Amino acid sequence: MKNKKSLMAVIAAAGITLSQTTLAADVNLRFAHFWPANSGIAKTLASWGETVEAESDGRIKVDIYPSQTLTKATQTYDSVVQGIADMGAIIQGYTANRFPLSQIVELPGIVKTGEQGSCVLQNLYDEGHLDSEYNDAHVLFMFTHGPGHIHTKGKAVTQPSDLSGMMVRRPTVVVGELLEGLGGQPVGLPAPDMYSSMQRGIINGVTLPWEAMASFRLNELADNHTQVGLYSLAFVVTMNQGTYSRMPADLKKVIDDNTGMRWAEKLGKAYDELDMVGIKQAKEMGHTITVIEGGADNPAWKPTLQQVTTNYISELNNNGLPAEPVYKRAQQLSTTCGV
Repeated sequence: MKNKKSLMAVIAAAGITLSQTTLAADVNLRFAHFWPANSGIAKTLASWGETVEAESDGRIKVDIYPSQTLTKATQTYDSVVQGIADMGAIIQGYTANRFPLSQIVELPGIVKTGEQGSCVLQNLYDEGHLDSEYNDAHVLFMFTHGPGHIHTKGKAVTQPSDLSGMMVRRPTVVVGELLEGLGGQPVGLPAPDMYSSMQRGIINGVTLPWEAMASFRLNELADNHTQVGLYSLAFVVTMNQGTYSRMPADLKKVIDDNTGMRWAEKLGKAYDELDMVGIKQAKEMGHTITVIEGGADNPAWKPTLQQVTTNYISELNNNGLPAEPVYKRAQQLSTTCGV
């Protein structure tokens, strides 16, 4: 009987120890984003959480909420500011007119690859050109995807006039202006709504990097692809200011050590690798892929794209923003990043 009681005491003690280990995290972070949980970008963001957990010896626990399960894609930035989520990854362009200087990297000719574009955007932030746009959040890192192309269902786009009358999903207002200038009819939709909208015929096509064609299963629907390098989107991962400020100094350092260029380029590189998956899938499915010679510099495309760029920079300048120097710096960084 005595031995039985001793055994039960040992088991009970072990249970208490296990419970204490399970509840050992000092800080629990809710990390919201819109990518599907099984997508490559979601897995890369999850690896950020795993790194932070490991480097904090388990004192920080990161719970990932993919696929808009905690907050809508268009509301994630504000949800982080308000504390609904502790962290979030967003597309700046989903909040129209809120991050106009950051969106300069969307313009044609700036981004050549995801890794290079991420270097451009993170440098712009690190150099202080974009600070004013993020006063209400604690910025961890920024990144871009690689060049975005035009993907359509049932009709090939080989020249701008082919876009006439076509309803094409645009991710941001800036990209919408590019499409409209080329003759298309831009439709604003969050990424998770693209599949059902194309399936139902609400849109005829999308503007996306190759990565997203696989991640959002759109290669199942779009059978024509025009590689033109129309744009690239800016992303930012932010943290609630209060959540960050309440953390002890040693845990803040763990977050700080996983902030900035290293993770910016890691996400950009992940996009580049996943672009190869998307294009390989389209080729295996027998799709038509039209490569525009010279991309956005092609004579048939460049005049319109350049005019939209000029209009965008002029509009920001007229609103009192330093768009011209930021754009020039982005162009300079575009030639040096990744070299």
